[in-house]
Amino acid sequence: MSIAPASTLALGDRFARELPELAMDWKAEEAPSPTLLALNEPLAAELGLDPDLLRSDDGLRLLVGNLVPDGAHPVAQVYAGHQFGGFSPRLGDGRALLLGELTAPDGTLRDLHLKGSGRTPLARGGDGLAAVGPMLREYVVSEAMHALGIPTTRSLAVVATGRAVRRETVLPGAVLARVASSHLRVGSFQYAAAQGDVELTRRLAGHAIARHHPAAAQAEAPYLAFFESVVAAQASLVAQWMLVGFVHGVMNTDNMTISGETIDYGPCAFLEAFDPATVFSSIDETGRYAYGNQPLVAEWNLARLAEAILPLLHDDQEQAVAIAVEALGTFRPAYSGAWTRGMQAKLGLPEGLADEVVTPLLGDLVELMKSSRVDHTGFFRALGAAARGDVEPARGQVLDLAAFDAWAERWRALGPDGDAMDRVNPVYLARNHLVEEALVAGTDGDLAPLERLLEALSAPYDVRPGLERYAEPAPEDFGHYTTYCGT
Repeated sequence: MSIAPASTLALGDRFARELPELAMDWKAEEAPSPTLLALNEPLAAELGLDPDLLRSDDGLRLLVGNLVPDGAHPVAQVYAGHQFGGFSPRLGDGRALLLGELTAPDGTLRDLHLKGSGRTPLARGGDGLAAVGPMLREYVVSEAMHALGIPTTRSLAVVATGRAVRRETVLPGAVLARVASSHLRVGSFQYAAAQGDVELTRRLAGHAIARHHPAAAQAEAPYLAFFESVVAAQASLVAQWMLVGFVHGVMNTDNMTISGETIDYGPCAFLEAFDPATVFSSIDETGRYAYGNQPLVAEWNLARLAEAILPLLHDDQEQAVAIAVEALGTFRPAYSGAWTRGMQAKLGLPEGLADEVVTPLLGDLVELMKSSRVDHTGFFRALGAAARGDVEPARGQVLDLAAFDAWAERWRALGPDGDAMDRVNPVYLARNHLVEEALVAGTDGDLAPLERLLEALSAPYDVRPGLERYAEPAPEDFGHYTTYCGT
């Protein structure tokens, strides 16, 4: 089979053409010796890309940004953002490049974006590079999220560069090639607003509407409808995070997408012992982005988006604020509804139950889980067995047995469907000790643990013989897990 050269790959430059104020022409640094570490062949096929092409020498040069396809227009994106509550008016892709937009066979437009491809003028003193471990983390966790059905950016490949990266120690460098519906962020709008350029904000909103929320264009108030759509998308997304115990770790406004996809898997991790105060990130010293705070932070971030687009909502600022406040007020009921529906599904409950039945049942369960620090993933999976009559695996995780028995009696009286529960409660998760094992081995050149973990995570709801260790909590000597941004 003949393979078309990578230089002929069609990459559009719509973002760069429509929003040049947010795009800085740039080139990736030369990678001395590109070597493929991981290639997402199912995603490549979905994008209409030939895996053999991507594995070729030219394909690897493409994946690190050293071979730019004919007609492509790589740019570093400019954005602002609140980082841990403090506003930075000019951030952007300090170590990343948007190579361009791919049109998939189904007609959808996707960004092809690099991470760790070298310093840009937006690097703010950083070296612009990435180490193998953090890039493999994003590959593993983003693909785990995709398999769980949670909207996310995807990882196409991780390529070792042959360049050393200095962090606490000297580590091998790598570039991640990732795919997203787009990389538009709340911070993109904050940057436009900080310029005092209402027309730029309007063009940015038009670009985002056309790309992600096209129904808003037909609304009586398109920019209001756009904001409402982003609020709804983020309410749904964060509810899904909470239902699987995902902790993003760094929910700055520049890490919240307009599309409603999860982005930037830096110091992320999954809950094991259930505790709303759980923090994994080494830099989150105050617990701002703790697991239980994520819905409130998402709402706060959306308020910053509202501030950025106020001039588009009404010419009179007071009326614009009133409109924004009312629209933002839909976040909490939307989030609560999505979380409640998700919890009902996790408990196998039939539809149509009265709120006065469901609300106390869920509230009491959360308190039981918190007081006993149950294993979040294992406990819900064990409840599926309890629905079929085997109560002990779940009961054995709880300290207050009388309270659990009373709760379980109320729950089982509602007729939970254990098989339905198994379809929404994963048995395999990107557990932190397994991720760390794969990253350490991958950094040392052994990719077998990574490949085995990815295979388990590809079908997280289906029990398969030989994968028992991927369903087990971390061993006691693993200790508290601390994650790092990788910069």
